Amino acid sequence: MPTLSVFMDVPLAHKLEGSLLKTYKQDDYPNKIFLAYRVCMTNEGHPWVSLVVQKTRLQISQDPSLNYEYLPTMGLKSFIQASLALLFGKHSQAIVENRVGGVHTVGDSGAFQLGIQFLRAWHKDARIVYIISSQKELHGLVFQDMGFTVYEYSVWDPKKLCMDPDILLNVVEQIPHGCVLVMGNIIDCKLTPSGWAKLMSMIKSKQIFPFFDIPCQGLYTSDLEEDTRILQYFVSQGFEFFCSQSLSKNFGIYDEGVGILVVVAVNNQQLLCVLSQLEGLAQALWLNPPNTGARIITSILCNPALLGEWKQSLKEVVENIMLTKEKVKEKLRLLGTPGSWGHITEQSGTHGYLGLNSQQVEYLVRKKHIYIPKNGQINFSCINANNINYITEGINEAVLLTESSEMCLPKEKKTLIGIKL
Repeated sequence: MPTLSVFMDVPLAHKLEGSLLKTYKQDDYPNKIFLAYRVCMTNEGHPWVSLVVQKTRLQISQDPSLNYEYLPTMGLKSFIQASLALLFGKHSQAIVENRVGGVHTVGDSGAFQLGIQFLRAWHKDARIVYIISSQKELHGLVFQDMGFTVYEYSVWDPKKLCMDPDILLNVVEQIPHGCVLVMGNIIDCKLTPSGWAKLMSMIKSKQIFPFFDIPCQGLYTSDLEEDTRILQYFVSQGFEFFCSQSLSKNFGIYDEGVGILVVVAVNNQQLLCVLSQLEGLAQALWLNPPNTGARIITSILCNPALLGEWKQSLKEVVENIMLTKEKVKEKLRLLGTPGSWGHITEQSGTHGYLGLNSQQVEYLVRKKHIYIPKNGQINFSCINANNINYITEGINEAVLLTESSEMCLPKEKKTLIGIKL
């Protein structure tokens, strides 16, 4: 009698690889360009790695005294301490009061996975999550998989061509009592002091639980303290919160998946209770976190000379990205491209919005083989001396052609296009 297979009815899943990257790889055009890589790229088109990381990795690999035993479930203690000092500053109020701790995780996705497991078990009334960032975040999928209802908002206003702080305040104003609020990259969302006061007042009065995401400290402004200033506001007001701290991108150790779930509690007693519960959850998820990336980062953060080299490498990357943005803006100006392009240089970090509409993006992908996401947010580190002219000329063509085609449409049709976009 034939045995029925357990796998007989399992369908082929849709590939996780993004459809844009898949289309790019299948394109035979010799001069195709992909501007949506997640990692920071070099001028030669390779993933960026800090030189001090390469040097430290080599030293560690040649150290015969190292112990390669499994790490404890909570992770490498010296790594956690050094990372928390990087995130908050050595003299942070939360560190001094001993109410901040962390769990060494498998990248930022591991930090969110662990944090969500905890919230599901111990914050049972919170089943609604609001995610607000400057871009589409993957964390929503993890929350949804855990049974949460997720609402996502972007602080980028495509009409004003800026990160609008009013969007952030309006979202928080409508959030129901007791929800979870995930705040991603909102560094360019410039709140006034009164805006910050209003934001924290609403979060506190509604008992909203904040969950921050710090994916690449130092790669926004090159100022490590400025890039995490939002955390200082919340620490100073005595908030408790979670924070996903990823250290893969800012060190260039993408394949190591190095992260921490940071816990800020009201006091040390509560912190120890939360960490004890997280240890049990981490044990079930991965038992022991990976070691190599954490060792490299700890060696750098705990050595003043290496730390200085790393900070300098961040500064050089940020300056290079800002220079690239200036060049793109200037080339578009010289080409006479319609519109204002100042928003390009007003955005921080490797990624930023070009301010193109869906027709213009489609033209670049289909006609020019320049692959960018539908929302027009690109990785500016992918632009270099070899492709900047082709990219800016392509943008100019896309804007001119779509503008001229809209001019030829009937008034009703133009209105429909405006609503659609």
